Amino acid sequence: MFSLKILIVEDDSVSALLLQRALEKNNHQIIGIADTGEMALDILEVNPADIVMMDINLAGDLDGIRTTEIVNEKYDIPVVYLSASSDAETLNKVVGTNPSAYVIKPFNIRELNMVIELAIFKDRKEKELQKLNNELEEKVKQRTAELYEANRELTKALEKEREISELKSRIVLNVSHGFKTPLTSILSSAQLLQVYAEKEHPFKQKIVKHGVKIENSVRALNNLLTSVLFFGKADENKMEYKPKKVFIGAFVKELIAGIKAGIENNVKVKVELGDLPKTITTDGELLYQVFDNLLSNATKYSKDGQEVIFKLRMDGNNLVGSVTDNGIGIPKSEQSQLFDRFFRAKNVGIVEGSGLGLSIVKKCIEVMKGEITFQSEPNKETVFQVSIPVT
Repeated sequence: MFSLKILIVEDDSVSALLLQRALEKNNHQIIGIADTGEMALDILEVNPADIVMMDINLAGDLDGIRTTEIVNEKYDIPVVYLSASSDAETLNKVVGTNPSAYVIKPFNIRELNMVIELAIFKDRKEKELQKLNNELEEKVKQRTAELYEANRELTKALEKEREISELKSRIVLNVSHGFKTPLTSILSSAQLLQVYAEKEHPFKQKIVKHGVKIENSVRALNNLLTSVLFFGKADENKMEYKPKKVFIGAFVKELIAGIKAGIENNVKVKVELGDLPKTITTDGELLYQVFDNLLSNATKYSKDGQEVIFKLRMDGNNLVGSVTDNGIGIPKSEQSQLFDRFFRAKNVGIVEGSGLGLSIVKKCIEVMKGEITFQSEPNKETVFQVSIPVT
């Protein structure tokens, strides 16, 4: 057994002497014998101990229990109680001071040594645990401070990103609106050129050709700007559902007229209307965006002479529309990306496009609480169907 510095606190001199001899026989060093609590504290003040053997009943004003409380508070040394009493009242008082052990007199030397070893072991483990707890608390404090700082920096970064996003949106909206006016003027001029070319003119054919080219280019650029403006509003969470009365006949007529005006190949659009009411209540602008983009894609990616079929019908309180074409189709491996912004399938070839049309369709349908499905295979029939609640 390892050697310990031990203080004996015992008011019975015979018991103290017997205890001293027993402990010294096991190579322990007795730093002092005190018969009062006051004397024990004086000894510890100048001579530190590894463990204190404490009698409960002492001479003087401090009993063993009160002395132990002071030892625990000032020196944090393990204390082993020595007492001839084992009644419940005494044990309850002893437990309150968190002793390392309790030995009943008369004690057995072997048992006493075992108790001392266990007391030292318990004290060391408690101190190790306390040290680990302190280190853990320090790490938690440090980590909390780091997380707070990281969160503060993240908040700053998010705020900066929000400001940049708002600035970007304002720039996009302002620039887009700025382009709209001159584009309208260019479109009007191109249409006037075609009117003038109807008269006899040596360059009539070329004027018409370039006038149509200018008109189509302006329409394409205007559609692109419309798409940019649309997503500018969507990114700023300004997309709102604004239902109003829509006349179905006028809506379809305007829609098809716009589609036919933008067709650059020899593709026909066939319209099949089911049993429809004269008017419905929905967001006409969002509804137009949905079918305009679906029909534009269908005609753009169809071959000369092919037909695009546009169907519209009511199913309960839902307006159901479908667009069918037999154009280039969509590869299976790319269909999961179809509604992503700026995505264009690899088989589009040289056909121009921004990759925003179907993203706009998807967003509009989400705002209107509708659904969209499609079926497609390369060079086979492609069908897009939407179902939109209306009143």
